[in-house]
Amino acid sequence: MSTPHRAAPALRAERIKLATLRSLWLPPVLALLLTAGVTTAIGAALGGTDRHLTDDPGVGVFYGLNFGQAALACFGILLIGQEFNTRMIDVSRLAVPRPGRLYGAKLALGALVALGVGAAGTAGAFAGYAATVPGAWNGPALARSATAGVLYPVLLVVFCLGVTTVLGNLTAAMGLLVPTVFLLSPLLAGLPGVRRVAQFLPDRAGQYALRYTDDPQLAYGHWTGLLLMALWTGAAAYGGLRAIRHR
Repeated sequence: MSTPHRAAPALRAERIKLATLRSLWLPPVLALLLTAGVTTAIGAALGGTDRHLTDDPGVGVFYGLNFGQAALACFGILLIGQEFNTRMIDVSRLAVPRPGRLYGAKLALGALVALGVGAAGTAGAFAGYAATVPGAWNGPALARSATAGVLYPVLLVVFCLGVTTVLGNLTAAMGLLVPTVFLLSPLLAGLPGVRRVAQFLPDRAGQYALRYTDDPQLAYGHWTGLLLMALWTGAAAYGGLRAIRHR
């Protein structure tokens, strides 16, 4: 029997968990609503007066993602973190004895859901921005910004899932990742003395790919920023795999 056939039951079990547990399906829905809704609301309220939303359309279009990414981080953490805290991970390991297959199913489900949220959220954010903010939002950077908007949620969810697996604790993961993504990382990026280091954090690097304009203070380009986030994500996913195999 082929490997995909062997992995299908594990993926199906994870899909059933997602459909039946409110704690799992609510964060992606909330992320989608925030990504598109906040952009539209802010555009309607400040689109004609706030130059931050118009000087770089990427900032305006993905303004809502600043809030939606917190829900995405929670989703990635909860996919496996709540099983660690309730010890249901032991039951999952009995049902799927091979830890790599169990972990792979969670990664695949998280990535697929995040891809859907990224695609729908990006489309909604662009539509909301175009409807509320005067001026052109298209241009040569449109394709790259839209592509990054679709991929950023996938990378963020997989990164958070991997780090949570390494930590093996829901509370620790929530206390580390959510404040870092939502508050600490943007704060560090605004401090002159720390910005040189903060620019290499995964969310900072990934969000630079969303922007239309160049930032001469950063040491890399837009696509390189997305690649840096992908490298962070790959390292976290690999660390999670080693952790779940040895735990």
